[in-house]
Amino acid sequence: MTETVPTGSSIAQSADSSGRIELAPEAFPADSPFANEDLRPVPVSERKWTTYNFAALWISMAHCIPSWTLASGLVALGMDWKQAVFTIALANIIVLLPMLATGHAGPKYGIPFPVLARASFGLRGANIPALIRAAVACGWFGIQTWIGGSGIFALGSKLTGGEWEKAGQIAGNPWPLWLCFILFWALQIAIIYRGMDFLRHFENWAAPFVIVGALVLLIWIAVKADGFGALLDQPSKLGWGPDFWPVFFPSLMGMIGFWATLSLNIPDFTRFGASQKAQTWGQSLGLPTTMTLFAVLAVLVTSGSEVVYGEAIWDPVALAAKADNAFGLLFALIIVLVATISVNIAANVVSPAYDLANLAPKLINFRTGALITGVVGILIFPWKLISTPEFYIFTWLGVVGGLLGTVAGILIADYWIIRRTVLHLADLYTPGGRYWYASGWNWRAIVAFVVGGLLAVGGSYSTVSADGVSSGPFPHDGMIPFLKPLADYGWAVGLGTSMLLYVALMAGERKKVQKQTETEQEQEQATV
Repeated sequence: MTETVPTGSSIAQSADSSGRIELAPEAFPADSPFANEDLRPVPVSERKWTTYNFAALWISMAHCIPSWTLASGLVALGMDWKQAVFTIALANIIVLLPMLATGHAGPKYGIPFPVLARASFGLRGANIPALIRAAVACGWFGIQTWIGGSGIFALGSKLTGGEWEKAGQIAGNPWPLWLCFILFWALQIAIIYRGMDFLRHFENWAAPFVIVGALVLLIWIAVKADGFGALLDQPSKLGWGPDFWPVFFPSLMGMIGFWATLSLNIPDFTRFGASQKAQTWGQSLGLPTTMTLFAVLAVLVTSGSEVVYGEAIWDPVALAAKADNAFGLLFALIIVLVATISVNIAANVVSPAYDLANLAPKLINFRTGALITGVVGILIFPWKLISTPEFYIFTWLGVVGGLLGTVAGILIADYWIIRRTVLHLADLYTPGGRYWYASGWNWRAIVAFVVGGLLAVGGSYSTVSADGVSSGPFPHDGMIPFLKPLADYGWAVGLGTSMLLYVALMAGERKKVQKQTETEQEQEQATV
């Protein structure tokens, strides 16, 4: 099989005045084994998401319990509040760049992430990054569902006078906790079954609702504390010298890893965008500002809790449980439900549903993929993944960020450098087309992914406490000892290595692609 056979015709697709590409209805190969209605390009008439829709999406996703507790994890590692907020803000500014780069293909072509990945990895090879991202999202879905269920349990236990905590135990936890976990899981699956348009409406009203809830919590604790206290004056245990940087860089990569999945799957949402301006401004206004603001709110509220209760309470659910009236508890419960559902469905169900549909388009649709995601999210034992801040930030987020950064580097290089944002939609679904490569696999992308991933996470290691307790599953000296120095920079190493290597390996193909594109453009002009 020859590689990159250019069989498709660019005339089968057309562009509107704003540059959005649409595939002619008769040109979509609906009978292809790589196509179904969920993976089909969104028609231009159905790309309606505005700047507010994207900003609201990010506000809803950022305003969740794990985002709130990110600052607490960094403070627990020895940072003061200024260092924690700085780390979170910088990470979100950095991760915004690849997010905008990969998001560009959404409004322009109306395609989700796994279909975009076919351009670089091949129609079959795209299943590798899709399934890796799906596995990560399933893990996140489980984590968020466990946190949300735990929040319901904590507040419900308060309403029942602590009776839930005294209930019989199953696998080391009270059975009402498991019940809250399962009910919360079922509620999210039911919502996503309503479809993407329903999700858009849900995010629109969830965003301002959660903001109001966070501000109410801030005002409540400020009134009780008569201002904010000792935590803001606490010095860093690390300083800004040699003790700070060994913690800062892996923490920065961990914070980037927090949204690394979204830096890939953002086309799943931007494919519904009304314009490039809508997704660019919506994401720029929604992500870094919201995450930074939320970190500041977390610090201020926690500071107030230390004044009022004599201890820093970083968990907003535990803090809300201190409320002394039923109305306050119920209000907090609703905020927890809305905040967690809005982020979990948008970030961790939509994308793996598309990824699993990409694996077997004729057998798995979007709704089936969502159900599989929910089941896997339970089976990965999410309560284990967030057991300690070291394991959560360095092991889970760090390794995840390294692998996903590697995929992002390949996608960005292919879309922006190799193809200069020019794709041919029909061939993304057609065996034997220009993205078929060698039997559906682009070996260059596979090599770039393996090498970049190995350098990014091959040196992963676990720290060991003074008592000899390991913080994670990796050897102290790293899985591959000589790669250990790179482990703290996993996301950047993976993205940079895979990008450079992919461009080098595709040098010959790049010339073919550009020549083919120029020829087709001349043909189009001649036809017009």
